[in-house]
Amino acid sequence: MATTRIGFRGIRTATALGLLLNAAAWSGGVRPTVAAEAKLVPPATPLVACDPYFSIWSPGGKLADADTTHWTGKPHRLTSYAVIDGKPHRLLGASPSSAPPLSQKAQQVTPTRSIYALEGAGVEITLAFMTPAIPEDIDLLARPITYLTYRVRAMDGRPHSVRLYFDAGGELTVNTPDQHVVASSEQAGDLAVLKMGSKDQAILGRAGDDLRIDWGYLYVAAPRASIAGAAVGAPDELREQFNAAGADGLRSKADGASRPADQVAAALAYDLGSVGAEPVSRWLVLAYDDLYSIEYMYSPLRPYWRRNGLDALGLLAEAARDYPALVERCAAFDQELLADLEKCGGPQYAALCAVAYRQCFAAGKFVADAHGQPLQFCKENHSNGCIGTSDVFYPMSPQFFLFGPSLAKSFLVPFMNYAESDRWKFPFAPHDLGTYPKANGQVYGGGERTEENQMPVEESGNLLLLMAAVAHMEGNASFAERYWPRLEQWADYLLEKGFDPENQLCTDDFAGHLGHNVNLSAKAICGLGAFAQLCQMRGDAAAAAKYRAAAEQFAARWVKEADDGDHFRLAFDRPGTWSQKYNLVWDRVLGLKLFPEDVYRKEMNFYLRNQNPFGLPLDNRSAYTKLDWILWTATLTEKQEDFTALVAPVIKFLNETPDKSPMTDWYFTDSGRKRGFTARPVVGGVFMKALYDKRLWNKWASRDKTKSRDFAPLPAPPKVTAIVPAADVEPAEWAYVTEPPADGWQTADFDDSSWKKGQAGFGVADTPGAIVGTKWDGRDVWLRRTFDLGDAARDHLRLHVHHDDAAEVYINGKLAARLGGYTTGYQRTPIAREALDALRPTGNVMAIHCHQDRGGQYIDAGLVTVEPASE
Repeated sequence: MATTRIGFRGIRTATALGLLLNAAAWSGGVRPTVAAEAKLVPPATPLVACDPYFSIWSPGGKLADADTTHWTGKPHRLTSYAVIDGKPHRLLGASPSSAPPLSQKAQQVTPTRSIYALEGAGVEITLAFMTPAIPEDIDLLARPITYLTYRVRAMDGRPHSVRLYFDAGGELTVNTPDQHVVASSEQAGDLAVLKMGSKDQAILGRAGDDLRIDWGYLYVAAPRASIAGAAVGAPDELREQFNAAGADGLRSKADGASRPADQVAAALAYDLGSVGAEPVSRWLVLAYDDLYSIEYMYSPLRPYWRRNGLDALGLLAEAARDYPALVERCAAFDQELLADLEKCGGPQYAALCAVAYRQCFAAGKFVADAHGQPLQFCKENHSNGCIGTSDVFYPMSPQFFLFGPSLAKSFLVPFMNYAESDRWKFPFAPHDLGTYPKANGQVYGGGERTEENQMPVEESGNLLLLMAAVAHMEGNASFAERYWPRLEQWADYLLEKGFDPENQLCTDDFAGHLGHNVNLSAKAICGLGAFAQLCQMRGDAAAAAKYRAAAEQFAARWVKEADDGDHFRLAFDRPGTWSQKYNLVWDRVLGLKLFPEDVYRKEMNFYLRNQNPFGLPLDNRSAYTKLDWILWTATLTEKQEDFTALVAPVIKFLNETPDKSPMTDWYFTDSGRKRGFTARPVVGGVFMKALYDKRLWNKWASRDKTKSRDFAPLPAPPKVTAIVPAADVEPAEWAYVTEPPADGWQTADFDDSSWKKGQAGFGVADTPGAIVGTKWDGRDVWLRRTFDLGDAARDHLRLHVHHDDAAEVYINGKLAARLGGYTTGYQRTPIAREALDALRPTGNVMAIHCHQDRGGQYIDAGLVTVEPASE
């Protein structure tokens, strides 16, 4: 058979290419997508890419070489293999290890699909993972579903007996594999449905970064007529049943008992019979119903797809109904978008955007506000776990802006509602909304308390620029009108503080504080120019002239005072330094025309001389860089040759980095090693170049079908009453030890008379949000205290806890909560039903074990009732 080189690693057959480009429907008539022309194999490939919890990746380039993982790297195993003429062959994941993998002939990543062509034993099997993330319709974009389609055909002219096996592990429904899972087999119309979820169901009970969901339910479903078996049980037993008895031999072990997550799986089996040259296809759908997704100012919000009362079985029914149309629709969307991106920036750029697209959307969650309008909350994956962070959605924004006002407003509204509330006391914009998934108020730096470690110029400039970009899309400033007093306040702050920023953090906070930051100054100048545009759109010519004049004066000063010969400095007072001036993109995109053309040419010439093998460093202080900022910097001259020259080393990095994790945005340009950050939404910034093309931007933005409007105001705060006060209300005395206690230490009748006594809370003083009464600086601490409950309403009872790091809380010997990660302040956390049932009016015991991992350390807890404001 003749071979065709299509830009992927390894040997590629013309047949394999055809399968890839027409998957998952393989309906014919679809011309090759441009991504096939660019050599880009991501370090990890998204298979399921829906939100920060429902996010499953294949590390490395080969689908059957390694187990799939959550973006955090923890096991989230999907397993599939084929029995061909009686012999097993791996397709997906590293199990069964005794079965050899089929040879992977091709791989393609598009905005909505990851497609693999595997070959061996006389057959070719293509697997297509499709997440229908069509941006024009947020109702569809927000669906937590991914389809897996198999296509099998004989390649050697002879028929072959083929059976297929697939399972999803219980790890997908818990934070740690020792947590218990319940599973069941169900029927839903024409679908066979398998359901798994954690036993405890602590809805919205955890907040932090390196966490996985442990509430809600995973569903694995397929048309009942297409499968030979469906069952839940222990993975090894299910696979043995399949191997021994065939595809119809699966038997569920759903006796109502819970089991550790790594001992449970949901499996489907297919018997394709004798497969010849005519392709045979089968599909299944993975879905996750998290019941409630985000806590926004202490109000739990439903996922957007649930806003009109749809439940999980209804979601699955819609997914089955829409499958044929979505296959065609996703293929057409991918083809059109990638073709546009290739025209915009070249084939490598299109390939990079395809990889970034799903990662960006999968690092956030769409929920419905009280009016049913879409809100989007992004997460600082592998950073600090913050939610709705300004200097994260700032680089993320180009992907959202490209596809219309509804997406742009979805992340701005919750942030601006908080910023204009009485809770925010400062004259500059906030940094974040909390710690994912709890958007209950800023936690970074000084939070709502002090100006310590804030980013005043950074965040204020970000919001002015983003609000102006919305106005450009809509042709008016009506969206900005709603928040005008705050925007004007931030513009005035930049007038006073923006040109020569004081010693402070910027979005590159990992580099530390920096005074007189030239790039940050450029942001402030562009922010003032953007605000002048908003004033002009409002019809306030005098204000527009005022802010425009200030921006022009600052820009002229900037050109002189930042000049360092053949480039511009990192800081005004530091000759011999340099940095990427990525913030200048808005001067071009918004048409501000504040900086002369020779600024861009001089900077670009310097950049081209100072690249390393894997890209342009962020500045002179280190060889590390930020992928998103390179893609912004590359656009500054609007010359394709400059853009290509800066992007090509980024592609080289992605192809050659030894770190096989979801795409990082922070890496070393000399070694190609990841410095930090994984799977963050900031990679949506690679779409910035598309915003330069106003025709292209208008084409995609005008397709917005959601047309969101009439957003709900900030939720009213609930009524919170301290029942068992913690140290933030009234410090209590606890018994404690720092060496492992005897068994039964958590029970109500344990004798703790020999334990030490100390005042809450326990930890070290430099821990964020800590109120230290007793110093604890060891690895572990065990605590006990007695309390009376009285007649407090148990339905509204919550733990009021601040933990750093992981902790377990018991009430009368029953596990009330297992808390992973850390918090930066007191959080209200649901109490497990067994612990609630164990409460009595008097003589209760709360017992806690907290383990110190790294960084700060602190533990304290109490009980509060939380009643909705309407009650």
